[in-house]
Amino acid sequence: MQSFDLIVIGTGSAGKAVAQTVRKAGKTVAIIDKLPFGGTCSQRGCDPKKVLVGAAELVDRVAQMLGNGIKSKAVISWPDLMQFKKSFTDDIPEDTEARFAKQGITAFHGTATFLSKNTISVGDETLQANHIVIATGQRPQPLGIPGEELLTDSTGFLDLPQLPKKIVLIGGGYISMEFAHIAARAGAKVTIIHQGKRPLENFDADLVSLLVKALKAVGIKFIFNAEVTAVEGREGELTVHYEQKDKSHSVSTLMAVHGAGRVANVADLELEKASVIVDKKGVVVNKYLQSESNPAIYACGDVSSKGLPLTPLASYEGSIVAENILNGNKRTFADNPTPSAVFTVPTLASVGLTEKQARKERLSVTVTFQETSDWYTSRRIGEPFSGFKTLVDKKSGQLVGAHLLGAGSDELINLFTLAMKYGIPAKEIGETLFAYPTRASDIRSMLPV
Repeated sequence: MQSFDLIVIGTGSAGKAVAQTVRKAGKTVAIIDKLPFGGTCSQRGCDPKKVLVGAAELVDRVAQMLGNGIKSKAVISWPDLMQFKKSFTDDIPEDTEARFAKQGITAFHGTATFLSKNTISVGDETLQANHIVIATGQRPQPLGIPGEELLTDSTGFLDLPQLPKKIVLIGGGYISMEFAHIAARAGAKVTIIHQGKRPLENFDADLVSLLVKALKAVGIKFIFNAEVTAVEGREGELTVHYEQKDKSHSVSTLMAVHGAGRVANVADLELEKASVIVDKKGVVVNKYLQSESNPAIYACGDVSSKGLPLTPLASYEGSIVAENILNGNKRTFADNPTPSAVFTVPTLASVGLTEKQARKERLSVTVTFQETSDWYTSRRIGEPFSGFKTLVDKKSGQLVGAHLLGAGSDELINLFTLAMKYGIPAKEIGETLFAYPTRASDIRSMLPV
């Protein structure tokens, strides 16, 4: 048996943050991963996806400007795009492991399984530690339908050597919406099947409705209020069956992609042996991100029951856990304004409360909503769908929510986040002078006069 001060399971943003900080403090640290080292975001999620989105944005921008100074369409070469994507991802596992070795972190490849409250097996090794951190992220949620094994997951989509000409995406969340835009701009015929009445249900309803119009305009088909019941066929020749309004339907496709949500990736850990409680959101933790049922265990990142599955939050939570392990439980999870973006084309971005949430909390707010395709910032690039919604508390004058749709929204939302975090009144935001003409210079027109 090998003993350490700390064992970390998972090498993504959260796991790396904990392991490196604790090791820097002079503690002995082991880190384990059954997948290539480096985590999901950098290899199988955010970063490679954004590379593909960049190509889709270029194709879209050129298409919007045809006849306005641009003569020829842009066309995506999928194999070349994949090769470009690999220039960002291929070296990550080796570089990550080399960095761990240089820092004195002992690395283990394989599946971690708990043997007791503070003991783990990985391959032929048995490891023991005073503290163990679970940072294993999420995995596609099981759908429990016949033929589920025929579905392609997000990892598979981001590594396709060739893009099929016909794709069905199951679910209406981040993954499906972003992949739909990429695939459509690369020439695929795309259908999204979603069990709800609209996609992206946690985002502002008015802007999502506008985004759906944008998707439909590039040929993406939606099937709402439908539940997928089975997938059959063989690779490259599939039929997706679904129920809608008590009737059975089916759609043929060359590939079907699982985009119907993710769950905590803990199935292999045998957490019952460590007395660790898991609910539908993940490992149940207290305000210190410590397991409520086993004080030797902490959990951070997407696998934790706290917060949202966002990369900046994973790193943030990792720093909290590291500090609490080193100094005792003192630092807690602060519920700061956290922006999120859906990298569709156009981009949807959000921070703070939606209008629905504000009404539910009985806040008296001034809501400003407008479609902005006729504004200069959209017209100059031929953008047919854009808009915003802001919510300002009538009593305090503080911005409590901002929701944006359009090119550059993923950057502009950060200014709203900064204002919310530091309590800058909406009046003062509107009086701030920004460089012109930029998206930021539109902020003044997005707030109540």
